[in-house]
Amino acid sequence: MDTSSFELLFNPRGVVVAGASTHPGKFGFVALHNILAGGFEGPVFATNPDQPTILGIETLGSVSQVPAGAADLVMVCTPPQACPDILRSAASRGIGAAFIASGGFREAGSDGVRAEQELIELARSLGLVVAGPNGQGLISTPAKLAAQIVAPIPPPGAIAVASQSGNLVSALMNHAAHSGVGISRAVSAGNAAMVEVVDYLGWFADDPQTKAMAAYVEGVGDGRRFAAAIRKAAEAKPVVLVKGGTTPEGARAAASHTGALATDDRVFDGMARQSGAVRATTIEEAYDAVAAFATQPLPAGPRTLVLSSAGGWGVIAADAVTRSNLDLIPLPADLKTAMDGLVPPRWSRNNPIDLAGGESRDTIPEAINLVADHPEVDAVVYLGMGIQANTASHLRSGPYFESAELARICDYHERQDSRFAQAAADASDRTGKPILAATELAVTQPGNSGPATVASQQRYCFSSADRAVRALHHMWWYARWRNRHAAVGT
Repeated sequence: MDTSSFELLFNPRGVVVAGASTHPGKFGFVALHNILAGGFEGPVFATNPDQPTILGIETLGSVSQVPAGAADLVMVCTPPQACPDILRSAASRGIGAAFIASGGFREAGSDGVRAEQELIELARSLGLVVAGPNGQGLISTPAKLAAQIVAPIPPPGAIAVASQSGNLVSALMNHAAHSGVGISRAVSAGNAAMVEVVDYLGWFADDPQTKAMAAYVEGVGDGRRFAAAIRKAAEAKPVVLVKGGTTPEGARAAASHTGALATDDRVFDGMARQSGAVRATTIEEAYDAVAAFATQPLPAGPRTLVLSSAGGWGVIAADAVTRSNLDLIPLPADLKTAMDGLVPPRWSRNNPIDLAGGESRDTIPEAINLVADHPEVDAVVYLGMGIQANTASHLRSGPYFESAELARICDYHERQDSRFAQAAADASDRTGKPILAATELAVTQPGNSGPATVASQQRYCFSSADRAVRALHHMWWYARWRNRHAAVGT
């Protein structure tokens, strides 16, 4: 696969929806709706021999009526038996790429296997690249392209996603929409009859719009090719892998889902590690990791310091760091002396730094800068952000807001948490060290000025200390792999 094939998929001049429909429950309606709603700026065509207009688009009787050279991508939403003629018509009009949402191929049994093979042979003879079949669609936010049969349309960002499962693409994009850490490209590979997940990763690795990649796979055909492609991609950018079908029951489900072949999980895990891919066990863990990679610098070492505005969060974080590949370092003596000048004597005087509620207006920004600047600290986990703004939210909604004239103190609380989040981002940018902020308010109150400011800085706010530490664990593992790989030059 050369790069021009992927350019046709992710940066097309124009798009055709073959099998457009007026029925809002059908693929052909949703695909056309999403392309238009996503703001794609090139020409959009739709085929339907029975409906003259759909969503304001004057339809064509067939793909053969598309003006020559006006489109590069056809989104196929027809029954499978119509696909061969659509590909022939597409090639005749200068269309070089097709995304086939239609099912009924390899996943449907022996007849489907044969139909899929014949379709791909036809595509190759015509010089077309085919994504799918049995796929959900693709997203390319730099091109404002949402050629998919489901929601959501994620915010722009630097995370690329390739998956053998369409609904897991959606899951990752839902996390992106919630957190504000967005997507550059995303694709549901479906049966991956011509273009496999690792092919997409190879292109993402050279994509200037992408900083980190996440992938979901259920089966691996050519294991050596898969490993080599993962390794090459990981040399350029972090790759986070989730593997489905790790149990016999899951493998049977995968076979009926995309026709995936079973793979021994221990062999797969060894391959992933040797190839430099981060292995995540859940979609949540995968998104945490890839969002951290996309928004934080890699740690130079494992020496981790936890800064918390209250004790319990720090205890949980200390346990998590101890279980990871990170080091919960003893608090350096000079840092202890500096902290003594910031907070009352009741603070923890250890790592985790528990401020014990003793901070004043500028304590947290000053503490963040102190720990980030220290030469014995490689990474910081910052906990407790959002407490003041959460109090402000409660005061604003309470019965005494007006009578007690609470607006001024509420504004102050909200500004403070915004300042704290900004201080963490600024310190990370200045020092080149990862500073991971975590609070449950990222989920329970995303409008809180703490996590909202984190999102406004294009950074990721973790929902718990455990999840932040786990992501940092993955970051250090990958940083070490890259360092070793660079050192041996292989």
